Amino acid sequence: MKPDLINILSNSNKDIDNQQLMDYISGKLSEAEKHAIEEDTVDNDFMNDAMEGLQSFKDNKKINFFVDQINNDLHKRLGEKKARKNKRRLKEEPWIYMAVVIVLVLIVLAYVVIHNLPKAN
Repeated sequence: MKPDLINILSNSNKDIDNQQLMDYISGKLSEAEKHAIEEDTVDNDFMNDAMEGLQSFKDNKKINFFVDQINNDLHKRLGEKKARKNKRRLKEEPWIYMAVVIVLVLIVLAYVVIHNLPKAN
C-alpha cells in the first residue's frame, strides 16, 4: 500500500489502524475482523460516512488515484498558505529597526525639551 494512502488517514480514528481500515475496504480481513471494525465504527458518524464513501469505489486504483490527488492538492494549498504567511511577515531589515529607534529618540528628546522650556507667565 502506498504511504500516501496511509498518510491521508493519519488523523482518523485512533482506535482503528489505518492499514486495517484499508484492508477492510479491500476485503482482505476475516469476518471476525470485519465485525470488530464495524462495532468500533457504529457510534462514529464520521467513520461511517468515510467507510461508505471509500466503499463506493469499485477499484482500488481509483482510491489510490484520488488519495494521490487529495495529497497533492493538500500539499499545494499548504505551500500557498505558507508562502502568503511568509510574504506578510515583517522582513528583518536593519534599517527598519534603526528608523524605529531614531523616531523613539526624537520623541523622547521632544518631550524633554518641551517640559524643560521656561514657562512664559
